[in-house]
Amino acid sequence: MEYLDFELPIKELEEQLEKCVVIGKESNVDVTPTCQEINKKLEQTKKDIYKNLTAWQRVQLSRHPNRPYTLDYIKAICGDTFLELHGDRGFKDDKAMVGGLGKINGQSFMIVGQQKGFNTKTRQYRNFGMANPEGYRKALRLMKMAEKFGIPVLTLVDTPGAYPGLEAEERGQGEAIARNIFEMVRLQVPIITIIVGEGASGGALGIGVGDKVYMLENTWYSVISPESCSSILWKSWEYKERAAEALKLTSSDMKKQKLVDDVIPEPLGGAHYDRETTFKTVAEYITKGYNELKDLSTADLIAQRMDKYSNMGEYKE
Repeated sequence: MEYLDFELPIKELEEQLEKCVVIGKESNVDVTPTCQEINKKLEQTKKDIYKNLTAWQRVQLSRHPNRPYTLDYIKAICGDTFLELHGDRGFKDDKAMVGGLGKINGQSFMIVGQQKGFNTKTRQYRNFGMANPEGYRKALRLMKMAEKFGIPVLTLVDTPGAYPGLEAEERGQGEAIARNIFEMVRLQVPIITIIVGEGASGGALGIGVGDKVYMLENTWYSVISPESCSSILWKSWEYKERAAEALKLTSSDMKKQKLVDDVIPEPLGGAHYDRETTFKTVAEYITKGYNELKDLSTADLIAQRMDKYSNMGEYKE
């Protein structure tokens, strides 16, 4: 397990507990009361830390190297029913964007999401979860296929942003994202979107238009990352914590602003502390969301989706 800077008190207590258990095994001394005391202190420390997280600490948790990624969710929830589909039929197959057909609780879904890597080699292979235009065009191709066969769409968002390289711009990165948003708004099947990690800028919006939009508890969703915001406003990354607070990018902030429909609770410590519980909870929310949408007519589905996004950003002085 890797620890973030604010998790160091937990690391120290877990190491103490581990040493206590080892001493108990290697000697005849009864260390049970000591272990229980350390464990009690550990649980309280976890509660104190994770119940009072700042916006920046939630950003850090969303990027935790042990956190499950899109394919982890797909494999856990769909099992061996998932069939990955490749390519945009125009340029190439973007490894940062994965998609395919899978079953969740007996219901078929077209699943699309950004995929990050878990080590240096796979991070380069997946381009750090930053999709090129062909990735968004692949996503749109799969969504239009789902529409043709009447299959609901599930999108899993986890990206630091769309790839900003020169070659991506030359191939129409902006147009590809704009086209996806335009087409998703009028797609004739239910769309469920879940932010499972980072939800940064247009890279997230390119697959983020949904009838139901959920965020995992320790994720963020914003037009810009705290570091980039800090570098623009203060010419330095040192103010990223202040930027994170100002951006109102956490799941609770997004729910309060009515930009997402619900927040999916995570186990204490984050999704990586108890993956099985996280996967089970996410599957339940997907099924619940689909059940609320499946009986709507196509006209009502699209009208509700358009109203949902048209009403965003309204305020009264």
